[in-house]
Amino acid sequence: MSFPTPKYSRSQVNKAGEHLRNVFSETTETNFDYEKWQWAYDVLSNWRVSHSYPINTFNSTLRKKLKRIDQDALVAQRLKRTPSILHKLERFPKMQLSRMQDIGGLRAIVGSVKELRELYRIYKASRFTHELISEYDYVSNPKASGYRSIHLVYRYKNIKQKMYDDIQIELQLRTKLQHTWATAVETAGNFLEQSLKSSEGSEDWLKFFALAGSSFSYLEGSKPVPGYENMGKQETFLATTKEAERLDIRNILLGYSDAVKAIPVGTANSAYYLLELDLTGEQKRVTVTTFSRENLQLANEAYSKAEQRITSGNAIQVVLVSAGSIKSLKLAYPNYFLDTHDFLLQLKRIEKMAEKRN
Repeated sequence: MSFPTPKYSRSQVNKAGEHLRNVFSETTETNFDYEKWQWAYDVLSNWRVSHSYPINTFNSTLRKKLKRIDQDALVAQRLKRTPSILHKLERFPKMQLSRMQDIGGLRAIVGSVKELRELYRIYKASRFTHELISEYDYVSNPKASGYRSIHLVYRYKNIKQKMYDDIQIELQLRTKLQHTWATAVETAGNFLEQSLKSSEGSEDWLKFFALAGSSFSYLEGSKPVPGYENMGKQETFLATTKEAERLDIRNILLGYSDAVKAIPVGTANSAYYLLELDLTGEQKRVTVTTFSRENLQLANEAYSKAEQRITSGNAIQVVLVSAGSIKSLKLAYPNYFLDTHDFLLQLKRIEKMAEKRN
């Protein structure tokens, strides 16, 4: 199969990113330059899909490493959504588009912290031609939001495919429990139309997820979330339970899950899946369109068209992912199916542990 290749220089990519960052803040109805905007959008689209080949390379390596650690581990890959790229450019005014680390991402979900640490150790000990340029251990040092995971960012190097050199790929390594927390945050953010995962939005919800993240840390025997270090395990469990009751978290999240209607278009295993989460109307739904490995170009074209509908005002979320099967897709990306049942099960577990001392 053929993969897309970069058509533009890094300076053109950065120029396009700068234009897209400023287009809405500096543009009025009278001075909007459609041709310039379309050029910048085309450059961004090509730059994004050019991450496909490096991602596939890392995907193969990751699966081989996981065979030695956790046979049941989940692996998924994705290209960062265009709205998320634009939002990140806006949030970080000095960031260059060509240096954005997570446009191409891989996610590995393992069963325990022990397995997570072993996978991390293997990667650190690996002799890669690719260059490890940054790492973030949010398990040893959780974010104040409650987020926990390990991120490894590599600069791609391949003497036989030099057109992809210096493209950056991010690996997210996390446990199932860490993934469960992150899923609930993104699902709630989708419905509230707030970027909770970027620590933006309702203070009540942000506080709840930080508390829940600290409780989840205790469940895994890890360091609590910053801001809650002075609270013991039982105190944290109790505070999380009280906040969940006050905000009616259980009923709200169950409502989100029950609202969705997943409509798979084809059920056979496919290489790529285009997910569209439609948040309009009372009946939320997910549409899944499948593509074979040979139709990656068609998948990327469909992805781009779907995202352009977002810029036209349609209330949808869209992402193109690879995960092996519909079943593993739902496990790896449950936030697109609004599935928070695992999170609610963990909340019930925390509630029972809090009751033991009260």
